[in-house]
Amino acid sequence: MSRIAAKGMVLIFAAIVIFHLLVLTSVIPFTIVGGGRITSQTEMYQLETTALLLNIFFLFIALVQAGYLHLRVPSRILTAVLWVMFGIFLLNTVGNLFSNSQLEKLIFTPITLILAAFSAILAMNRTSKTA
Repeated sequence: MSRIAAKGMVLIFAAIVIFHLLVLTSVIPFTIVGGGRITSQTEMYQLETTALLLNIFFLFIALVQAGYLHLRVPSRILTAVLWVMFGIFLLNTVGNLFSNSQLEKLIFTPITLILAAFSAILAMNRTSKTA
């Protein structure tokens, strides 16, 4: 199960990074992100740049966890980061439910819920291996 979760996270984060790049380049309208509450191009650039950098970091963690990137990251740090990711995605799922954008509710609510579940699976698997 953890193998599926790790590879699933890599795939989802790669897609999310591409999505944020498309929003930043105005290929996708910014009205469907940020809960539909972004009011200006400047606000969009700030939010999307932060989201892009955070998701690149999450992709990096997923690549390490899936074994595609061979770096020596202490197990405790990787486990802690996965638990933090779980919390972020769980809160993000709740936030998506209150979005003004129906598209964001329909598409991103299940994605963040899946990412929360994958993060928990990987964190628990790492915790059981170190215990």
